[in-house]
Amino acid sequence: MRDSPPLWTRHANGIVQLRLPLPFALKQVNAYLLQADDGWTVVDPGLRTQEAEAAWETFMAQAGIEWRDIARIVATHYHPDHYGLAGWLQARTRAEVWLSETAGFYARRLWGGDETFSAELVAAFRAHGLPEPLCAGVLANLESVKRQVLPHPARTRTIRAGDMLSFGGARWEAIGGEGHAPGHLAFYDRERLIMLCGDQVLPDITPNIGWMAGGDPDPLGSYLSSLDRMAACEVVTANPGHREPFARYGTRVAELRDHHARRLVRMAALAAELAARDKGRFAAFAMCEALFGERIGGNPHNLRFAMAETIAHLERMTFEETLVRDRGSDAAAGASRIYYRAAR
Repeated sequence: MRDSPPLWTRHANGIVQLRLPLPFALKQVNAYLLQADDGWTVVDPGLRTQEAEAAWETFMAQAGIEWRDIARIVATHYHPDHYGLAGWLQARTRAEVWLSETAGFYARRLWGGDETFSAELVAAFRAHGLPEPLCAGVLANLESVKRQVLPHPARTRTIRAGDMLSFGGARWEAIGGEGHAPGHLAFYDRERLIMLCGDQVLPDITPNIGWMAGGDPDPLGSYLSSLDRMAACEVVTANPGHREPFARYGTRVAELRDHHARRLVRMAALAAELAARDKGRFAAFAMCEALFGERIGGNPHNLRFAMAETIAHLERMTFEETLVRDRGSDAAAGASRIYYRAAR
């Protein structure tokens, strides 16, 4: 059995990596802490759970850091496993939370007390063929996330792609990236060739491409474009949101491009098979089952991400004009449905 990694590691470049627990397949998310004369900066404080709160308490005691020593909290993006503890940590430290305007907007759109996004996303998935018995599980999963991001931070500072920021004793350029999450920012130290990646580049897993109702119509296209910006940066040490820091950054960016190219080729073949079974067309859920199979069975969290990933790739194929999106009706359900078919 492989030994579990330590709760935290201070790396040779001075960056502290805090590994916080997650209650789903990824198991851990990284928070990074950087020290300077004005105090500590926390990048991505983690998901709000009792286990993560306890991990923070243990780390602070072991590292000899006081809550008041934390000067600022930076969020690469609004996903709950990165942003969820921002308000909780702010309440203990009084530190300002830095994030993009878009990230702040989506945090409240998705996880605010009066949000309507959960029902809108489930309705969109239903239109893409998600069977009714599975819709309730996805809705419950979405609604359960709210408690893992509250409270939202009360004081924030807006940062933008291209901004030059000083924290942790270095100058960091905010690198904008879309596709995984609207308003995602990575941070690049051009002097030391260090990248704080967030989830835009991960070492041995691929970031989920986050299609959602009312969002970017082509998130996969946006993600691939963002990799051009990431590839333009020379990086010696990449610090990802999940898994361990790594050195083969340029190679990994190329691998991510290749992964999506291969998936699109595979989906083109699957599209022909699926369409042959049903009047020359198919729904996204059928493609999702063909792609992900048992990994989505009985797991609404995995199903939600798999549906978003599938629709993102199908929509990219419509932009590439290999598929056409059609609306039709489902007589059994008495509802409108979205289908895909081969372009003529």
